[in-house]
Amino acid sequence: MRRHRFGRLAAGFAALYLAAVVVLAVAGLVTGDLVPLWRVVADPNGYTADDIRPWPWLPALLVPIAAVQAWAYREVLRGRLRGETARHGREVRLLRVALYAMVVYVLTWELPIPYVWWLWLVAHVIELAVIWLFFRVLRGTTRRWHRVLMLVTGTLSVVHDVVTTIAYQTGNHLFAGQDWTWALDVLWSVWLVALLVAQARDPRWTGATVRAGVIAVLLSFLSSGSVSIVAFGGADAVPWKLLMPSLLAAVSVFSLVWWARSAHDLGTHQPPAPRTEPGRARARWWPLPAVAIVLPLVPAAVNLAQGVPFWLGPKNVLSDAVREYTGSEATAYWFALDLLVGVGAPAVLILVAVWRRTRTLLRATTLSLLLLGGAGAVSAFTPGHSTFLGELWLYPESLYVEQGATVPYDGAQLLSPGISPLWYALALTTSGLILLLLYAAPPAHRVRHHVLLAGLASAVTLCLLPAADRARGPVTNCDTPEPWEIDTGEAEPREPTAEQTFVCSLRDGYGAQGLHVFAGTTPDQVVLAYGRHLCGVHTRNDPQELARLKIDRASLTSPLAGICPSATTIVQAAKAKQDQEIAAMQADAQAMCDATPRHRPRIKPARAIRMKEPQWTDYGVLQTYEGEGEEETEPDTEPGNGLVSSASGILSVMTHPDFDLCVTLETYTRRPPVETKGWDQVVEVGYHSPGGQIVLYDSLSGTELPNLALNGRKGHYRIRVHHAWFPWKGEAQSGQRLLIMAYPGKSDKEIVHRNRK
Repeated sequence: MRRHRFGRLAAGFAALYLAAVVVLAVAGLVTGDLVPLWRVVADPNGYTADDIRPWPWLPALLVPIAAVQAWAYREVLRGRLRGETARHGREVRLLRVALYAMVVYVLTWELPIPYVWWLWLVAHVIELAVIWLFFRVLRGTTRRWHRVLMLVTGTLSVVHDVVTTIAYQTGNHLFAGQDWTWALDVLWSVWLVALLVAQARDPRWTGATVRAGVIAVLLSFLSSGSVSIVAFGGADAVPWKLLMPSLLAAVSVFSLVWWARSAHDLGTHQPPAPRTEPGRARARWWPLPAVAIVLPLVPAAVNLAQGVPFWLGPKNVLSDAVREYTGSEATAYWFALDLLVGVGAPAVLILVAVWRRTRTLLRATTLSLLLLGGAGAVSAFTPGHSTFLGELWLYPESLYVEQGATVPYDGAQLLSPGISPLWYALALTTSGLILLLLYAAPPAHRVRHHVLLAGLASAVTLCLLPAADRARGPVTNCDTPEPWEIDTGEAEPREPTAEQTFVCSLRDGYGAQGLHVFAGTTPDQVVLAYGRHLCGVHTRNDPQELARLKIDRASLTSPLAGICPSATTIVQAAKAKQDQEIAAMQADAQAMCDATPRHRPRIKPARAIRMKEPQWTDYGVLQTYEGEGEEETEPDTEPGNGLVSSASGILSVMTHPDFDLCVTLETYTRRPPVETKGWDQVVEVGYHSPGGQIVLYDSLSGTELPNLALNGRKGHYRIRVHHAWFPWKGEAQSGQRLLIMAYPGKSDKEIVHRNRK
């Protein structure tokens, strides 16, 4: 058993820490106060008892995380292996010192000390030293271009962090609002990945050290920070989902382990041996490798022909997960992967692997192809909600916006989602199996997991074969443009077809009760196939079948109208009957108004208009607004006299909304005699017309009466309104007569000549 210099001390500290966490967990479950446990494991400066509810499942998460942290403390504190220190030279010793300094800096964040911004600059200086020393130390085992890439990306990333730290501290938000800054954040992960590749080829570092670095890179995409084991916090009310970032940050201790193990290994292992050429697999007959290369290009060519250069696109469960649980850096990586696979870039990777035929490259290529195939299958069988506006701007607007129209990303449907990801999954998986078949290691070098992987990949391929013909097809955009968008020319009016109307009725929960509701990204052909199945059920009208499906035939009629003949016949018959009833009511109302005696003015009016057709209102109110650019105020729709009210530029006449109106309008040059005989109400009010447009209307019903003003005259008027009920034996049973007189007059006094209401 290998022993380390401080192994017992490190193990004792880790055990003590874990025991303390277990005690706090038990105490928290007993008392209901989990804040001490939370602050020790996840966030030392964050939530209070009011923020964290006594969730019984929280200790079940925090104790395993604490176990990972205890393991990390043990890895950091145990030091190098016992024995004589390996002699690698001065630069290696300096690198060990810099790595340990970085470990000490990270651990200081666990101490209860106030935040000091210039400590970040100290960390940046240490990082620059580490970057330069790695460039020098790896010169014997890593190619020059590889080391130069590490030096440039790492230095640029640290310089960007230094400039940003100083700028924010001095109040100059240098990069605020810039969409390209995520590219600078990517540089650090590029440096780290390149360094891990170099360490994997260098015998001075163990595989466990490299694996810790790989896990650190993966967790950096999920947590708030890839180096510190301290989580961020602080919120007034904390639902359990908001605790997840802090929990992920608490478990992100692998980069700390990587820093420490990189230093430990340099003090243990001997200098590397001369670099040897990697072993190559035997060349194979070209037709089969060519098939493996061409297969990923086939679905890419079909997608590109449809104008979609993406593999999965923005609306799927994997893209949603990346946008929801990672930052802009991981989202940019995902977008690049989506684009590269979508245009057939895996074919280039397969070509390079077949040309070089190194064992490592072949294994990595095969594994990548199988993982991409599995991701495509997962995306195809799980719908995505895509409610995050987030990083959708990375995708071109042409995927969402029709030519000449403007549709926001949020909630918009893809105009052309491309073919099903299952085709990509089938092509990539098949290419991976071909490489596995042609360039597998000899039987003597095979291990059990190779056989298991091959069997699993074959099973996945067989499962995809019968389902790969599920092409996506077009997806109708069910968002209709707003009237103002059509008026301003920002969007074109759209008349959906009967099939599109049915598709949209069964999306987003707007379908008939009891019917299946489809996601917004479901292809039209899938929804229509379901509709045709329902059409058969509706046509057969089998009570047993309807009972088995738990569907009421009447509820199917309206949604299926337009795509199902039997439902269309019923709807058209019902509409024809309704039209007949409406026509009969309108004819009766017209006969009622025709039978109403004409008003005979006592003096000759300047203009008299008897409305030929009956009028009606939605809420029983006819109003006019003549504001001169000023903000309109809501008029009194319930005047005290029960019939008419007025203010400057505002006139309101109130009637009964359930009965038709037979309207007569008269405009005089002088005051007409008062007439009360035959009327139930006669009320006169003053009205100031600032624009000479006394037009009474009801915007909801569309009723609009002619202008009462005298030849467009502005100024004061007197408005006299007459209203009466009269019996009618037709459909309406009774009707309303309305006579409105207008003439110039200065008085604003309200006069009620008759009110028998």
